[in-house]
Amino acid sequence: MDRSGLIELLKMPLSELIITANRIRHEETNSKLELCNIMNAKSGLCGEDCKFCAQSLRHKTQIPRYPLKTKDEMLKMAKRAKRMGADRFDIVTSGATLTKDELDEIAEAVSKIKKEVDIDMCASLGKLDEMSLALLKKAGISRYHHNIETSPGYFSKIVSTHTFEERVDTIKAAKRVGLEVCSGGIIGMGETWLDRIEMALILKELNVDSVPINILVPIKGTPLGSVKPVSAEDAIRSIAMFRIVLKDKIIKIAAGRESVLKDFPTAPFMAGANGMLIGGYLTIAGRAVEADKILVEEIKNIWHG
Repeated sequence: MDRSGLIELLKMPLSELIITANRIRHEETNSKLELCNIMNAKSGLCGEDCKFCAQSLRHKTQIPRYPLKTKDEMLKMAKRAKRMGADRFDIVTSGATLTKDELDEIAEAVSKIKKEVDIDMCASLGKLDEMSLALLKKAGISRYHHNIETSPGYFSKIVSTHTFEERVDTIKAAKRVGLEVCSGGIIGMGETWLDRIEMALILKELNVDSVPINILVPIKGTPLGSVKPVSAEDAIRSIAMFRIVLKDKIIKIAAGRESVLKDFPTAPFMAGANGMLIGGYLTIAGRAVEADKILVEEIKNIWHG
């Protein structure tokens, strides 16, 4: 479906759009709900200027700031992720990229985790070259996370310290070394529906495997701290559109589902989503794990009747 077709599609009554997206999810995926847990392994200390992010040193935010966690701390968090029911565990670091020593430390931690914990491993470590990505794959990483954040046309309004093309280069490098790629972005930063459509079409062209959809949580001290959150209907329409464009990919609901979709926790999973983050985010808390376990059972009951 082209851009004009998607614009017309988004004019459908919400109930019809949800039915269309859910049918595609049912037909194109195996109706498995993928659960991911992330670890903030290096917090703050970032020189980039992403307007949405609490971890930039350019913004006046009140968050913990610390250097890279130890291998034992990463292993402990991986075991915790397994206990809470996560299928995947993602090691995340702030900053544009890593030093060689940091990369080696993470690769060693991943190898240790893979020996001791039965969980699929992801990493989100910023801009990396093929050699670094190949090292991570050899250590046991199966999927690399690197969001494109928004459309190419809106990207420069959100970030000025690196380019959209640099993000795409890292995604392509991860693909070349045989890694799966997790890449999505954030809705509610002031972008238009055309920006969201463009983002979805580019992700389809890049053939990414998993698409996390974050709904902006305005954080005090960031340039987007006073932005009015999008409505639940806008968020659900966006999720449905991503499913319709991306067909068989994992559409994963991340930050913002608790605050924007709090009265409709199952709605995104009726509108095409088939994955979510559990156990919290990088600098903001999520729902209690036990509450999410109940939600998972509700989703499965809806899907399987």
